[in-house]
Amino acid sequence: MIETSEKTLPLNTIIDGDCIDVMNSLPANSVDLVFADPPYNLQLRGDLHRPDNSKVDAVDNDWDQFSSFAVYDNFSRDWLKAARRILKPNGAIWVIGSYHNIFRVGVALQDAGFWILNDVIWRKSNPMPNFRGKRFTNAHATMIWAGKSDASKYTFNYEALKELNEGIQMRSDWVLPICNGGERLKNEKGEKAHPTQKPESLLHRVLLASTNPEDVVLDPFFGTGTTGAVAKKLGRNFIGIEREEAYRKVAQKRIDDTRKYDADSLRVTTAKRAEPRVPFGNLIERGMLNPGENLYSLNGRFRAKVRADGTLITGESRGSIHQVGAALEGAPSCNGWTYWSYKRDGKNIPIDMLRQQIRAEMKA
Repeated sequence: MIETSEKTLPLNTIIDGDCIDVMNSLPANSVDLVFADPPYNLQLRGDLHRPDNSKVDAVDNDWDQFSSFAVYDNFSRDWLKAARRILKPNGAIWVIGSYHNIFRVGVALQDAGFWILNDVIWRKSNPMPNFRGKRFTNAHATMIWAGKSDASKYTFNYEALKELNEGIQMRSDWVLPICNGGERLKNEKGEKAHPTQKPESLLHRVLLASTNPEDVVLDPFFGTGTTGAVAKKLGRNFIGIEREEAYRKVAQKRIDDTRKYDADSLRVTTAKRAEPRVPFGNLIERGMLNPGENLYSLNGRFRAKVRADGTLITGESRGSIHQVGAALEGAPSCNGWTYWSYKRDGKNIPIDMLRQQIRAEMKA
């Protein structure tokens, strides 16, 4: 039985508090996606210096300090349990981390009942160098994408990601730059506002891939608000949780200065199967094509006559636009919508243009 609550979600707000307490106070089954960038538990041993002896501004904040792996593991289990409770049945989670913590978080995530969909490698095109020269340059981070359960019908905008990648299926290794230059937020002293600020390009890809407009995205470790800023731009709702006042102030100003893209810009390419179904017979009923009219294969080799019931007939075969096309080509199957064309003013026009016209009317 799905637990529900009438409590209103605090949409598009940054909440001051402990992420576990706050998530436990929210309605169950109310959030579409969780994006989490938890503390890395870096286990630093003293200061880190460059070859010129200048000190590296590394992550040494109190929020990243845990007394033992056991304490960190308990923390991971607690916040993951809280996150899973608030996710909708078809919700999903992204967790990003370094080699210090991602494997431990991955175990806790699976133990909590999440179903791993992918691990995604963010390969940094401009990584920070390894100043001590005793290890490989740490040039990537790992993200785990998981459904709430193995039965979750999670969102995946496959076609949109394919278009984002110039028509090629998006892979699980993403080459993107780290946050630097003008995107790097500074505090009142001119210092980095947050040591691990993520680039907006990373969140753009995550949210484009796994959410839809108006979805609710919760970030339990909000920091300076990258998730919220990108969510606002893309027409998603966000909930941020951040206990550090300095980060909340920077994040709020950043989001206030962010503008949402217009509705037309937010539409993305969808899979053909997600479009409304249009029977070929609709084109006949509406007079877009007429019984007795000829259709022509786009390769110019065949033609077939349209019948009043939406079937085609040739000298040797009859049936649907798909069946006749397959029979003529001697193929096991055929997409008739992309195979056949009709003539107007001496030009061959794909019949799929007529289908798209009807779909556009259905959406209006």
